[in-house]
Amino acid sequence: MERETFEQLVGQVLDSLPETFRAKLANLAIMVEDAPPSEPRGGLLLGLFSGVPCTQKSVFAATPPDHIYLYQKNIEAVCANEQEVVRQIRDTLLHEIGHYFGLNEDELRNI
Repeated sequence: MERETFEQLVGQVLDSLPETFRAKLANLAIMVEDAPPSEPRGGLLLGLFSGVPCTQKSVFAATPPDHIYLYQKNIEAVCANEQEVVRQIRDTLLHEIGHYFGLNEDELRNI
């Protein structure tokens, strides 16, 4: 899939999120990369939150923008068609947004 098409799908997924939810995403950049700099043992990394979770931010200190990275080649590798790519983008994006809001892996698994 072309990068531009993938990024458009990411935009559509973001636009499909409820407005009350999207409005709480501040100082956050969503980035698409081919693949992560290194893979974790035992699996493909589909996305990554990099930053300070909202629950740990201080109103007394400015923080640089947080980032969510979506790894296009890895997402495509676990999908058979465009519909699955859209579903995986949504699942991965929601997972990483959960980290942005301060949820850990166990909490995200229980949602």
